Amino acid sequence: MTPLRQRMIEDMQVRNLAWHTQRAYIQQISLFARHFGKSPEILGPADIRAYQLHLSQEKRLSASSILVAVAAIRFLYKVTLGRGWSVDEIIPTCRKPQKLPVVLSQDEVARFLDAVDSRKHRAILTICYAAGLRVSEAVRLTPAAIDSERMVICVEEGKGRKDRYVMLSPRLLDVLRTYWHAVHPKNFLFPGDIPDQPISTFAVQDACKKARRRAGIAKPVTPHSLRHAFAVHLLESGTDLRTIQLLLGHRNLSTTARYLRLATSKVCATASPLDALYSPASAPPRPTPAPA
Repeated sequence: MTPLRQRMIEDMQVRNLAWHTQRAYIQQISLFARHFGKSPEILGPADIRAYQLHLSQEKRLSASSILVAVAAIRFLYKVTLGRGWSVDEIIPTCRKPQKLPVVLSQDEVARFLDAVDSRKHRAILTICYAAGLRVSEAVRLTPAAIDSERMVICVEEGKGRKDRYVMLSPRLLDVLRTYWHAVHPKNFLFPGDIPDQPISTFAVQDACKKARRRAGIAKPVTPHSLRHAFAVHLLESGTDLRTIQLLLGHRNLSTTARYLRLATSKVCATASPLDALYSPASAPPRPTPAPA
């Protein structure tokens, strides 16, 4: 391991970056250095710009992938190497297209969950929908996180290393109790094949694909689709945005507000101004005839 790599790892650890973020940043910097065959310490703004053009024009990476590479390069030069650059000017980022995700209806969610054949996978995916958890949060739950007295689930170190509480549905509690009595998990609520480790998110995603085919659902379905459905269905039932923000663990309310574009019941319930043009109330009053 090079001294620069070790120093960057330590910088990320000191700042308590998530493990998967550390792994992604190190991988991106390794690809960056390998592209030029030089240490990043001797590379400059012109090289960074050339690499960004390489990623977008030659590699044709998606905006999401380029954003990760840019974030890693920014961290390296701003934090680890301490270059006094204006990163917004020297290392510009790209705009990520904000496409609306496809949202499952409540009927489709029910059909999908019924099609999951594994008791463990069904419990995980039910939590993703019933509590709006990310799949990475769901697989790392412990039995102690389920508080049936207060009817809440404690999500420890979610995205951004933040803890939060989410609701524990009575129906979800029944599902978890049935699962627990059958499996009796110890360290993690959903253990994987490796001892003392939770089930992998890849295994859950694979179960998702199989259940989608069995349910005959044409829409794409991932564990994150269930989190989207959770937020939209709450919004359509009248839950306020601030509450949904807390449940989802979003840092900014603007992130949660994007779900307003997905809540079709809100959109369809809004009357078009065109209708008001031809309604009786909008018709101009007829003039009163002059007395004879």
